[in-house]
Amino acid sequence: MRQQLAPNVVLAEPSQTKTALPTARSAYIHVPFCAHRCGYCDFTVVARRDDLIGGYLQALELELESLDEPPELDTLFLGGGTPTHLPAEPLSQFMELIRKWFRLADGYEFTVEANPSGLDSDKIKMLADSGVNRVSLGVQSFDSDVLRVLERDHRRCGIVNTVERLRSRIDNISLDLIFGVPGQTLESWQQTLSEAVALEPTHISSYGLTYEKGTAFWGRVIKGELVRVPEATEYEMYATAMDTLAAAGYQQYEISNFARPGFSCRHNEVYWKGLSYLAFGPGAARYVDGVRESNHRSVTTWLKRVMAGESPVAERERLSDEERAREALVIGLRRCAGIEKAAFRKLTGFDMDELAGSTIERHCHAGLLEDD
Repeated sequence: MRQQLAPNVVLAEPSQTKTALPTARSAYIHVPFCAHRCGYCDFTVVARRDDLIGGYLQALELELESLDEPPELDTLFLGGGTPTHLPAEPLSQFMELIRKWFRLADGYEFTVEANPSGLDSDKIKMLADSGVNRVSLGVQSFDSDVLRVLERDHRRCGIVNTVERLRSRIDNISLDLIFGVPGQTLESWQQTLSEAVALEPTHISSYGLTYEKGTAFWGRVIKGELVRVPEATEYEMYATAMDTLAAAGYQQYEISNFARPGFSCRHNEVYWKGLSYLAFGPGAARYVDGVRESNHRSVTTWLKRVMAGESPVAERERLSDEERAREALVIGLRRCAGIEKAAFRKLTGFDMDELAGSTIERHCHAGLLEDD
């Protein structure tokens, strides 16, 4: 991957000090099941296919057996889909499988994604007893009209009740919110932010709605059934989130993420820092020893391949040392803290100024970067 430079700019070959790649101390497990596929969802999800849950658990255990031994992890993230969509007995089996194959280090972060609906007290107790100490709740909005457009099956009272139940066992709670929804107003978005802050979560994620090709929302936009929010309004919504959450004591530490001091998502920081991580399940993507692999996105294909003793990997790419360094530089710029040059050299073996100094200087002169 060569850097794109301005005309007549020549970049010297970057020097590199060989550095050992860090061992993966984080893992992601994908659970593809949902009660309903929302129109904007582009993730690996199957709805109304609970008949596949038993096979999924068998295949997941087979895939986990590829590990030489249970690794010790600093962060573990169960995402989807909706992991808590699993009925009580399969959810119990799933958590036993997780405990069997992963050892959690002292001070670990163990996150589970969940929806407000269906997360009863028994499931919350099961999660807490299994070591889960952080829950990312897919709230999206407190406005009933916006929730209907997003095809969500919960309403404001359900969100509040779920947070109260969660807090009795797990107090590290993140709320996911979406802005830029068709029909959503700036006032409605401000109200959602205010209600989210009032629940006093430790973390809030604020995402602009995207229309991915192949989703139901993409088709509805093409047909004129959905009208995008004007870009200027989306900008105001994003700025409003930054101002409102900062005033409420949340520190923005990444493009879309805000946290109380000490509660940033350590698992996602692994991605943004360019560190290694494991991943299992349909559609899961891992990055280990400079190699990126993605499993088949089709749940049935992933199932068939794993059960047949075949590799579930659909795509594989080995990055060169320079490609790893350049990618770490780009991804690291998602973080408000930026990238420390000494830490970058330690991670990649490359000097940042030799690798991309001309481009950094150009963007600094344009007011888009700061180099201190």
